[in-house]
Amino acid sequence: MTTPQTQIHVTQRRGLAHKPTSQRLILKGLGLRRIGHTVIVRDTPAIRGMIEKVQHLVDVEVRRGEAPLFGVRHKRNAAKAAKAAKAAKGGAK
Repeated sequence: MTTPQTQIHVTQRRGLAHKPTSQRLILKGLGLRRIGHTVIVRDTPAIRGMIEKVQHLVDVEVRRGEAPLFGVRHKRNAAKAAKAAKAAKGGAK
């Protein structure tokens, strides 16, 4: 039996005005078209490299896997989500 493939949900949060052509091409390569658009991509080193180059333009969420993301912004979001989950669990008692 195979394990489920780790998926990364990438959402574009900032526009491309005044951004370098390389960053525009990376978002196009990820399949993002506009602010608020979300795509689901496989977790590969190439995809992670692309996300790292445009991490200031996107929000990232890993599903079906334990691979942590990189960068201060993503660590902050992960800590915030863990805190909210802990509060929800504590409030249910």
